[in-house]
Amino acid sequence: MPVALALSPHLDDAAFSCGGTLATLAESGWKVVMATIFTATVADPKGFALACQTDKGLGPEIDYMALRRDEDRRAAEALGIAPPLHLPFREAPHRGYGTAPELFAEPRGDDDIVDTLGDAVSRLVGDVSPDLVFAPQAVGGHVDHVQLVRAMSQARWTVPILWWRDFPYTVRDAAPKEPFKRDFHALPERACRYSAMAEARKGASCSAYATQLAFQFGGVEGLMGRLAGEARTERFRLAGTLSADVAALFEDHAARG
Repeated sequence: MPVALALSPHLDDAAFSCGGTLATLAESGWKVVMATIFTATVADPKGFALACQTDKGLGPEIDYMALRRDEDRRAAEALGIAPPLHLPFREAPHRGYGTAPELFAEPRGDDDIVDTLGDAVSRLVGDVSPDLVFAPQAVGGHVDHVQLVRAMSQARWTVPILWWRDFPYTVRDAAPKEPFKRDFHALPERACRYSAMAEARKGASCSAYATQLAFQFGGVEGLMGRLAGEARTERFRLAGTLSADVAALFEDHAARG
């Protein structure tokens, strides 16, 4: 059984950005593992970190990250993939980023997480032994996405990587911030056009992240409208070489231009 590993910065990114592809692989007999990097509970959050949950109607007594990890488990079940893995790294608001604009600015000089993150990802790849890895391009420029890309750039493993375009940042602005645009646009582009069944699985999976829907999309209806605009297609940049059977899932619908 071939194995795919999706490296999600946050508890929703992989499902939002490549859930249709992950469901397609699972339907094709793959073992699909979704691992989220920044999932740690931080006791007694303050300031902006606390506001990130209270502005969603969740009181300070709620363990916000535990709630989101539960959403992630339901999302994985909806996709028809393996139970998700959760790495114990803190999200940016718990690492000194104190405002929303700071989340999309250059990483802080004291945010020295890249080496540790790179080691953790390399160990994860060694444990899971994937045939294919999915990861974000950091479209939108969120610092957690950026730090994951930087950490992966230090990797010495040779598994092919399909770098996804980070949804919904891709549909928020006419020209979203792309800090690694030059690097990724030098790579060949691939696309997966998925079935109606996979589309339904993706929709159910994304809907499982209930804490995020009002903030991100204005509710479930807004989410479904955005997903419908994706036309059952997810685009990637390929680093490495796909085997012939894997390439067949992407080459037939390779994006042009």
